[in-house]
Amino acid sequence: METLEFKIRIKASAEKVWSVLWNDETYRKWAGVFYEGSYAVSDWKEGDKVQFLGPDGGGMNSIIETKIPNEYIAFKNAGEIKDFKEQPLNEESKQWLGAMETYRLIQDDEFIDLICQVDVVEQHLDYFKNAFPKALEIIKELSEK
Repeated sequence: METLEFKIRIKASAEKVWSVLWNDETYRKWAGVFYEGSYAVSDWKEGDKVQFLGPDGGGMNSIIETKIPNEYIAFKNAGEIKDFKEQPLNEESKQWLGAMETYRLIQDDEFIDLICQVDVVEQHLDYFKNAFPKALEIIKELSEK
């Protein structure tokens, strides 16, 4: 597994960027880059689960390992979801188990540096290298409105 890092500079407040990241309506807009129709189901509390789902009921289940509002959130992969149900671990899902995805917002005057890190298995490296920058551009556009 390899950790990829993506950064973008956004002219907006940390509160605005955070809202764009995790508000249902805007989350669906930028997460759709990865999988059209994606959405998240969670109470967004540290230590609780979040289900990242597609319209077909597939996706992944993660734990919110750390959450500092308007500053940092870390998700730890806990398994796969099919037909809206958590699945037992199999060989493929074991590869991703424990993989981290983090979002850090760093304030610099009127700008925010959004830094995302994601653990990726080798066969998906090119996909994430292509998709993540597109998602960040949408986050920037929505945040700067």
